[in-house]
Amino acid sequence: MKRVLNVGGASKAIPIPVHYQGWDHVLLDVDANQRPDVVCDARELKNLPGDLYDAVYCSHNLEHYWRHDMPRVLGGFVHVLRSHGFAEVAVPDLKAVFADVLRRGLDLNDTLYDSDSGPITVNDVIYGHGKQIAASGRDFYAHKNGFSQPALAAALRDAGFAWVFTSPGPYEVRALAFKREPTPEQRALLKLPT
Repeated sequence: MKRVLNVGGASKAIPIPVHYQGWDHVLLDVDANQRPDVVCDARELKNLPGDLYDAVYCSHNLEHYWRHDMPRVLGGFVHVLRSHGFAEVAVPDLKAVFADVLRRGLDLNDTLYDSDSGPITVNDVIYGHGKQIAASGRDFYAHKNGFSQPALAAALRDAGFAWVFTSPGPYEVRALAFKREPTPEQRALLKLPT
C-alpha cells in the first residue's frame, strides 16, 4: 500500500486530495492536542526513518517556518520520501495577494476573502489567521515566511527535488516536486503534462 505523510495537516477530518484515496494516510503535526499519528516538528523530519513514504502532502504549513528553516524542512521531505516519491505543497501566494490588494485598494485589516472560518483579512494571509492564533494561544500558527511561484519552486529545487511543477490558485501556489522524473503512473495520477 502506498503511504502519504500529511505534514502539519492538523486533523484527519480535514480532507486531503482525492488522488490519495486508498493510501495509508499518516498525519504528522507539532501539536499533540490534534492527536496526529506522529508528533514532530517538520524541522526534525531527518530524525525519522528515511525512505518510508511515496508522497508528502503539506498544505498551508511551510509559511509557519522561518525562511532559514526551509532547507531543514524541505530536506526532511526528501529524506522521508522513497526514491520515486514526490511532495505536494500549497502555500499562500503573496505576490497574488499584493497584486489584488493594490488592484482593489485594500488596507491590511480589510477582508481579502471569506472562508469557512469567516472573513480572512490581508493581515491574516501575511501573518497568520489572527483569530485562530488568539483563540489557541499558540504562536506556531503565525506565518513567518512568504512565497510566490518562483520562490517556492526555487526552495524545492534547492532542497534536492529535481522536477518541480507549480500552478497558481486563488491566493495560493501549489507545487508538485519529485526526486526523480515522474513515472507514467504519477503523471496520470496527478494529471501532469507528458
